[in-house]
Amino acid sequence: MSVAAQTLSPPSRTLMFLEGRAFSELGAFLGALPLLSLAPRGDGHPVLVLPGLVASDTSTRPLRSFLKSRGYAVSGWRQGRNLGLRHGVQDAMVDLVQELNDTHGAKVSLVGWSLGGLYARQLAKMMPERVRSVITLGSPFASGPKATNAWRVYEMASGRRADEEDARFGGSLAGTPPVPTTAIFSRTDGICAWQGCMEQTSATSESIEVESSHCGMGHHPAAVYAVADRLAQAEGEFTHFSRSGPFAIAYAPPENAQS
Repeated sequence: MSVAAQTLSPPSRTLMFLEGRAFSELGAFLGALPLLSLAPRGDGHPVLVLPGLVASDTSTRPLRSFLKSRGYAVSGWRQGRNLGLRHGVQDAMVDLVQELNDTHGAKVSLVGWSLGGLYARQLAKMMPERVRSVITLGSPFASGPKATNAWRVYEMASGRRADEEDARFGGSLAGTPPVPTTAIFSRTDGICAWQGCMEQTSATSESIEVESSHCGMGHHPAAVYAVADRLAQAEGEFTHFSRSGPFAIAYAPPENAQS
């Protein structure tokens, strides 16, 4: 991790206060469902959606319901509230990826919101033979642990240091997974420094910028459409997001999302 990444500051108090707009973003999601129905349909492969810190599968229900309507075999993480990497959490996620892969006979796409995105990246590094793609939503994998306004909550909830990395769980967080990877981020994120949520651009990785809160990113219409678009790519193929479709105006130019 670079020195610059380690010294990133968390979002301002103003941005953190504006996280309350997550509720209006949920309303916008419900109102945008007719437009979201224009997103490409999937091929039925399994998709595992991982929630953020102290959140549960309830928080990802809108996203999971929408992806199910697009034809995917969608699963929540099935572990109640996400309180960090407590004993047994990692093993349960590994077991679930294996179960979904074996049950459906297809590789699993991993979609992770905030802390859930860190899990998704690490699972893909551990199990690339079972993982098809990774999509993160506001996940601070490329910054120091204190570049968020939630690191104290993580330490209290998990009983672990925020800067603790487990070599058995995929190694360095910043390393790009060996599968197609998309990082969705927002410069108006009030929880995580946006610079730490961007992926290095390569032939199989990219970043997509939306204007969203952190707590509403998982149901922000533009973010949800981008998730569906990325999941619809054929296995083994990857093209960078075109920023077209019904929410084209909601995406920043690709040059703004270069890491």
